Amino acid sequence: MSAQSFPTFFLSHGAPTLALDDVPASRFLKSLGASLPKPRAVIVFSAHHDAATTTVTSPRRPKTIHDFTGFEETLYDLEYPAFGDPALAERIVTLLEANGFNADVDPERGLDHGAWVPLSLLFPAADVPVVQVSIDSRRDATYHFKLGEVLRPLRDDGFLILGTGSISHNLRMVSYAKADAAAPEWVTRFCDWMAKKLVARDLPSLLDYRALAPDARKNHPSDEHLMPLYCALGAANDDAAVKRIHHSVTYGVIAMDSYRFGGEVGKN
Repeated sequence: MSAQSFPTFFLSHGAPTLALDDVPASRFLKSLGASLPKPRAVIVFSAHHDAATTTVTSPRRPKTIHDFTGFEETLYDLEYPAFGDPALAERIVTLLEANGFNADVDPERGLDHGAWVPLSLLFPAADVPVVQVSIDSRRDATYHFKLGEVLRPLRDDGFLILGTGSISHNLRMVSYAKADAAAPEWVTRFCDWMAKKLVARDLPSLLDYRALAPDARKNHPSDEHLMPLYCALGAANDDAAVKRIHHSVTYGVIAMDSYRFGGEVGKN
C-alpha cells in the first residue's frame, strides 16, 4: 500500500496558553487533528527554533521545552512525550546538503512550544514522531520558501510538514486583559492582504511582503513568526490550492489564521 500524500499547513500557535484555553483556535486544531490520517512523522518549522545553520532535531525522546515565562504554573507541568525520529532527521539533513544548505542534526534539542503546543491539540496522544527543522530569521522569505521546497518529496512518503508561528505577532501591542478583544484595522488589513495573496498564489508579492503588505512592520516587528509560513508554502507543489482554513484573533492583535497548501486529506 502506498504512503499517504499530505498537504502542508501553516498553523498560528499564538500564546502557549493555547494548550489550555478553550478558544476558537484550540477547537479548530483539535478538529483538524481528528480529521487527519496518522502520518509517519511530523516535520515542524517553528518560529522558536531559529539558528544560523539549519539544525534538525534528532533525539529519540525529545524533551518538552517550556521556553516562556510569566504564565500559570499548570502550563509548566505540561509534557508532550512524543518520540523523535533520528533516521528521518538524517534523511532531511542529506536532502538539505544536496541542495546547498548547511545543515546538521541536533541530538539534544527538544520540542519548543511552537511545536508541542499545537501538536498537543492535533495529536493529543503524542503517538506521532516529531522532528523540528530550524528557520533563520536573519534571512528573508525567499530563503525560507526554498528551505521548504527541498522537503517536498517527503510529503509523498507519508510525512506531514507544518509551519507554526503567528500570522500577526506584535507582543508590544497585546493587552492580556481581554482575550476576545476585537482586532484593530491594522491587523485586519494585514491578514486580509495575506489571505488574498496566498489564495491567488501571488508569490512575487508574498516574497516581498515587507515592502508591499499593509502594516507589515507593525504586525511583524521581526520576521520569525511569519517565516514558517513560507517553509510550508515552499514544501507544497507549485500548483497546490491554498485555503485559509481558520481565522480568529486572541488578545486583539494575535491573529490565529491557519492555511492548508494542497488538497484536502481525510482519514481512510
